[in-house]
Amino acid sequence: MLSVVIPALDASAQIERTLQALAVGGGADEIVVVDGGSADDTRVLATRAGARVIAAPRGRGSQLAAGAKAARGDWLLFVHADTVLDTGWAAAVEAFLTEAANARRAAVFRFALDDGARAARLLETLVTLRCRLFGLAYGDQGLLIARRFYDALGRRRLAILDARALTSPVRYRRDGYLLRMTRNALCLGLYFLGLPPRILLRLYG
Repeated sequence: MLSVVIPALDASAQIERTLQALAVGGGADEIVVVDGGSADDTRVLATRAGARVIAAPRGRGSQLAAGAKAARGDWLLFVHADTVLDTGWAAAVEAFLTEAANARRAAVFRFALDDGARAARLLETLVTLRCRLFGLAYGDQGLLIARRFYDALGRRRLAILDARALTSPVRYRRDGYLLRMTRNALCLGLYFLGLPPRILLRLYG
């Protein structure tokens, strides 16, 4: 059973597209939207689309943890509220699930930005390279993982699914591609140096 977990906060502008894409192919047995206290119509839109909506303290980490706990599936697929999966996402997931060895691996989708700018193509190339070399993916790429393996992800156990996760470019357009890429790299480096998550959250913006 596959459970899709979506952390959301004031996501009414994007969440309908995200949920509609998940309905294509019928790959999800349940969709759990974890709301962090939205002041807009996020809850209403998610419920209308057939998702189960639960509440959790604001913060992506706490929302993901709450969603994983509430989900009933033995496989979990975490997706951001502003990420739209390719039409072939369900087939790519099914192919991954049928391999017994993947019970101890995790998978992500290919990173793509919903932006025609050349800077977007450059970032996509850099993210692909980073994934291949270091097994470090963006949260925007989703995360498919067996529940039993949820807490034990390693670099060499990350697979790239043959489908894209099309991500909103709002943050990159707002901050500028170079600044946003630099900030992401800085946060990653500081994380490995042991900087507390609460400080990283402020830097991430």
